[in-house]
Amino acid sequence: MAKVITQETFDDVVKENIVEFSMSIEEAREETIKQFEAQGIHLGNIIKDLNVNSSTGVPLLNESVDELKRLAETNDADTEKICQHLAVIVEECKQSVPHRVLAAKLGAYEHIVKRLNSEEKLDEEVLLKLLTAANAIINKQPDVFCHESLAVALKHLKTAPDAKVACELLKWLQKACILHEMNRQTIMEENLTIPTLKPFLGRNEPEVIRNTCALFRYLILDDDIRVEFGKAHEHARQLAAEALTEITQLLTKFKSDPDTLSDLMLTIASLTVRNELCQTVEEAGGLKFILDAMVEFPESMKIIREACKLLKALAGNDTVKQHIVQCGAAPLLESALNRHKDNETFARHALACISTLALRDPANSRALFETGISETIIQTMKIHPTSKIIQRNGAWAVRNMVSRSRDQCDTFVAQGIEDVLNQALTDHPSIAHDVKSALRDLGCKVHLNEEWKATSEIQIKND
Repeated sequence: MAKVITQETFDDVVKENIVEFSMSIEEAREETIKQFEAQGIHLGNIIKDLNVNSSTGVPLLNESVDELKRLAETNDADTEKICQHLAVIVEECKQSVPHRVLAAKLGAYEHIVKRLNSEEKLDEEVLLKLLTAANAIINKQPDVFCHESLAVALKHLKTAPDAKVACELLKWLQKACILHEMNRQTIMEENLTIPTLKPFLGRNEPEVIRNTCALFRYLILDDDIRVEFGKAHEHARQLAAEALTEITQLLTKFKSDPDTLSDLMLTIASLTVRNELCQTVEEAGGLKFILDAMVEFPESMKIIREACKLLKALAGNDTVKQHIVQCGAAPLLESALNRHKDNETFARHALACISTLALRDPANSRALFETGISETIIQTMKIHPTSKIIQRNGAWAVRNMVSRSRDQCDTFVAQGIEDVLNQALTDHPSIAHDVKSALRDLGCKVHLNEEWKATSEIQIKND
């Protein structure tokens, strides 16, 4: 069994080499590593690149945490010193996750939360530095978040802070949500959370709106493998019930800001998880705005990509799906796909949107077909032969367009879709079912496997 040591032991030997033997930091570190490796000690659990104070030999992270605690115990409100030590913690935590874990073990996060929760009036600069440090420590380390952290964050959010402080508070909650289902549930189960967050949708600063929307999206993640069943759908339903109309109406308010617009559309698409919510977005003017944005920003990849994703989400409601095409989405989709078919990310979202709009709706299929989109779909699939997702989404789009509109089959075949699909069948066996479904509905020759056939030793005879 390999022998191991603690981080403190390693740091003490580095310190000894610097102070007692007057070595440089690099020499001390190298000598320490050689000493322990010669003794057969495994150093895989040790952070070897901590920045060290050349005078004392103590890691800067340890010094700053200890000094912050000392300043708090002596009620020393020296803003410059506090900010200086917090800045050191932030810089050290930027280096790696082990640095952040060490900062938490040293009590930095606990101290910051305690300081934020105190009744003393914090200087605005100190408040911002404290929040920045909390964000630096919790980044990819959401286990340190707790009920007290949530209470502190909500307490400061209620004071309607300025944009910078508000963004840091919102980012704090965002980072707590990533890869941590229990934190998301804790935040959503707190009755004050939604009433506290909702007023931020009324703010005029775009960065506050974007961070609020990002928090809503993080609250409906489902990325924690430690939990068998999450509550992403339930959280999305709760947030949509409270804020979907307001977020949709913000599209008009920020119509000249592409970055905020794309964030808003992404958030609306993420929250639209039920049939009736699609209707809510349309009634709030969302559908008309999406199509106007596609006309206004035809070259903005972020806008048209998020527009396609949102149209796909809204098409979950059959009535809204019809309205999307009736309002003129078909030529806009054809134009966008034709213009940006070289972009793989956009192409796969556009094809998915087309396939959803055409699904079980001959009128929509006809409207799309009349724009000449069949040729654009085929060209897109030809441009990206190695992309399994594009080949699959293209097969879906073709199948959904022709399945109830057989008169389109001859045009698709004449434009060369059969060869494209057969090539996809060869290159991507895992999507064989999707490709064969498209070939079947086109009336092309296709070999369909009999997946299961019952056999029996006893044969039933029909007289």
